[in-house]
Amino acid sequence: MGEKIDVLEHAGEILPAVNRGVLLTSAAHGKVNTMTISWGTLGVEWARPVFVTFVREGRFTRTLLDETGEFTIGVPGEGFDRRILARAGSITGRDIDKIAELGLHTVEPQVVSVPAIAETALTLECRVVHRQLQDRNALPADILARFYPEDVPSTNCDSNRDMHIAYYGEVVAAYTM
Repeated sequence: MGEKIDVLEHAGEILPAVNRGVLLTSAAHGKVNTMTISWGTLGVEWARPVFVTFVREGRFTRTLLDETGEFTIGVPGEGFDRRILARAGSITGRDIDKIAELGLHTVEPQVVSVPAIAETALTLECRVVHRQLQDRNALPADILARFYPEDVPSTNCDSNRDMHIAYYGEVVAAYTM
């Protein structure tokens, strides 16, 4: 485990990485899964540092998140194989050990029950303090057309029919790897 960091002081590093893709890891009942996300935000709410991630209703990750209410965010550093992000975002961990298939390794977390990914440069450990299903009726038509067309079933990894759930995770630990 590396050096403890102030997550807000590293926001300028974390947020651009989210836009390029980071790993969201969840775990429950002895099963660990990771997926690529490129939607997320970092800030302060309720006087706490929070990372908000958005996970579609049909994702296996959502099932694990709902079980434990905890997740880690792994921010890749220089030299990280970006093909891992492409693969982690295109296959489901429902029926396979995605961590092993991707050649990744987990490390014990400091605070939460969900492990960190050893190959990432920076880790955020988060505990869900709020979750909110996005309201299809509240979104503008252009966003619905682009991100929620109804032509792919929700059980498919490339699904676009189901909405996202926003998970507000209080950042309870942050460190370099």
